[in-house]
Amino acid sequence: MTTKNFCGILMPLLLCLLSSCTGKVRQTPHDTERTVELEYAQLLKMRTGDGYTTVEILNPWDSAAILHRYVLVPKDSKPPRNLPEGDVVYIPLKRAAVYSSVHCGLADELGAFAAVRGVCDLQFINLPKVQLGVEQGSITDLGSSMAPNIERIINLQPDAILLSPFENSGSYGKLGKLHIPIIECADYMETTPLGRAEWMKLFGLLLGREREADSLFAAISKRYNRMRRTPSEHPTVVTEMKTGSTWYVAGGRSYVSTLIRDAGGNYLFKDVASTGSVPQSPEKVFDMAQKADVWLIKYGQPKDMTLTELGEAWPANRHIKAYRDGEVYGCNLTTSLFYEATPFHPDILLEEYISILHPEIHAKKDRKYYHKLK
Repeated sequence: MTTKNFCGILMPLLLCLLSSCTGKVRQTPHDTERTVELEYAQLLKMRTGDGYTTVEILNPWDSAAILHRYVLVPKDSKPPRNLPEGDVVYIPLKRAAVYSSVHCGLADELGAFAAVRGVCDLQFINLPKVQLGVEQGSITDLGSSMAPNIERIINLQPDAILLSPFENSGSYGKLGKLHIPIIECADYMETTPLGRAEWMKLFGLLLGREREADSLFAAISKRYNRMRRTPSEHPTVVTEMKTGSTWYVAGGRSYVSTLIRDAGGNYLFKDVASTGSVPQSPEKVFDMAQKADVWLIKYGQPKDMTLTELGEAWPANRHIKAYRDGEVYGCNLTTSLFYEATPFHPDILLEEYISILHPEIHAKKDRKYYHKLK
């Protein structure tokens, strides 16, 4: 048999196999997908296809599982016939129920605040735009994030609900039966500040502000990495304070722990194997905190906290080295936009931490969030 005859027989056979002898080459949507490169986020995976984007959110509490899978489809285009498996979300969102003040703040910064049409936990949101929107009726108060008002959500008819998941959150009860896409915002479970901030790329995509989000993150990551410090001395740091019978500390794998490390600090609970807040007995924390050089606290009250108040709240506080040395720094959540701004701006928080831990490197007296208790 000649080479020419052999090729004449082989090529039709190969084409038949590729097309299952139907005359067309079989191609699934996955064949044309392209991975969206994410440098820091570990819980988020995105791929773009022909007329859609797939989004996978990994389970923070089970590294081998996927928490949720979405297929984002542009509203102004006809979706492909065979979409990949996942909850379909039509973008950009125009009527979103946003549970967290963090994501309300990001939507505002990206220029998509008009999409915020419902909020939860209004009493904890300091954004004037949100408060004014509820007052004027353009934004619906949906009640508590733990038990939202289902009737109000139905009346709102949002095109998606953005909420922060928690371990074993399940199907969200009645909320999960409304056939409204639930976007599980697990960004707060990222282990690094830049990992959490990089989630703004997803929110930019959801809100039709993809280019703005990419540009903003590029500037934030560049500034953050430029400021990271590895000094020879590392002041020891303790965070938060006794609340009731518990003292919550950030886990050693949390973005808070990473932020302190990147600021040149030695976080006392860096060996606690958790990415979130961990309840501890006040006595256990006190045993470790006695020799802390710096104490960082978040609290909420009309007037700034004083050292005297802190000492009266729990007399043992007076015996912590940072208290005796006057190295206690507090952030008043009532009078600042801490949660609305800093989660997606870790560069700002890093600068403040460096100025506290290493004033010899970066002296900054006009800090926006943390102020020395008087």
